[in-house]
Amino acid sequence: MGALMTQEFRQLDQWLKHCEGLHPVTIDMGLERVRRVAQALGLHLGCPVITVAGTNGKGSSCAMLEAILRHSGYRTGVYTSPHLVRFEERLRIDGQAVEEDPLVAAFARVEAARTQIQPPVTLTYFEFTTLAILDVMRHAKLDVVILEVGLGGRLDAVNVVDADCAIITSIDLDHTALLGNDRETIGREKAGIMRTGKAAIVSDPVPPQSVIDHAREIGADIWRVGLDFNVQGDKQQWAWAGRGRRFSGLAYPALRGANQLVNAGGVIAALMALRDRLPITAQALRDGMATVDLPGRFQIVPGQPAMILDVAHNPHAAATLALNLDAMGFFPRTHAVFGVMADKDFHSILSRMGALMDAWYFTDLPTSRALPAQQLFEAWQRSAKRADTVASVHASPTQALDAALAQADPADRIVVFGSFYTVGAVLERGLPRMQAQHLPSA
Repeated sequence: MGALMTQEFRQLDQWLKHCEGLHPVTIDMGLERVRRVAQALGLHLGCPVITVAGTNGKGSSCAMLEAILRHSGYRTGVYTSPHLVRFEERLRIDGQAVEEDPLVAAFARVEAARTQIQPPVTLTYFEFTTLAILDVMRHAKLDVVILEVGLGGRLDAVNVVDADCAIITSIDLDHTALLGNDRETIGREKAGIMRTGKAAIVSDPVPPQSVIDHAREIGADIWRVGLDFNVQGDKQQWAWAGRGRRFSGLAYPALRGANQLVNAGGVIAALMALRDRLPITAQALRDGMATVDLPGRFQIVPGQPAMILDVAHNPHAAATLALNLDAMGFFPRTHAVFGVMADKDFHSILSRMGALMDAWYFTDLPTSRALPAQQLFEAWQRSAKRADTVASVHASPTQALDAALAQADPADRIVVFGSFYTVGAVLERGLPRMQAQHLPSA
């Protein structure tokens, strides 16, 4: 069966469709099945591994690590999820999205490994694709691997790899049905990526006690912001100091948003913890911070009206987005294109964003996991909204954006946010301002 499948699937889309039907549920928390297939693959990366977990800030932290390490001359492999437009975005090798052919070959190897076990091991879509991406990394002759946790930490598929350094970013309520209903329980799950004797960077300024306790219980080398390292700055530049090291005169990260300095502090701590194996220069650090790029994270698109893209899809991220929007200055009206998954706390998101929005354009998304736009509209109607706001329902993010562009004046701004599907659909079509600039739709 495994050999037949390996010969049959020559295209990535075929493999992805195959993965969708292997396991009876979309998410099945646990590492036993993944570990068995990883052992059958003989999976071993052979270079330092940095694993990043948290509620928000994971993607930004991974991007900063990648930028600094590449400026230091290292060949990097970065795994993040989900993707915005193309699956290949999930793996960047030396700064570039992986090509299809190495992925197809890796999928075939994972299929052969899982089917040689009797009975064959069933894997979820995320588990199968994670193993395939790790297998591509194994063959890519990398100097360092950076892994973003998909969900949680302790039982996430990436945790089958032992991290040489773990980073825990901000922790808040998200995926509560799977991870728990409070920060302490969720923090314990995130802390599961830590390893005995290895560095564990905690960049959340007020971390759950469960994270600290777990690090101490297993004997991890914990670095806490405010205790083991600090960041401070003014309007022009900032500085990092910790454990006998100091970097001053740093440019602010090119990624926009007030929260990015917190992420940057944790990134530098991780690099300092690994400096014996991955030495970096102060100049590489400065260059990496100044040039880092990550689509969909408070991404401001030039033109009129102003457009902001952000994958804020939980209350904590929405609160950060609202803070960043409020700091942008005056706009006559703000238009929101919003679509989100059904398991998110959309009531809190609407509440936190409501004061800034003058018009909502709720959108359906191309997945059964999404909350229908009509239900978003009805929730908005029941909320404590401003009396002068308006809302409408649309079949897709691009249709919602077209409606926003038709209503927005050049001095207004449009915020496209929520699910990766929401932002990804807009990026996929491209970003010339169709109706605002009187150009034909792409």
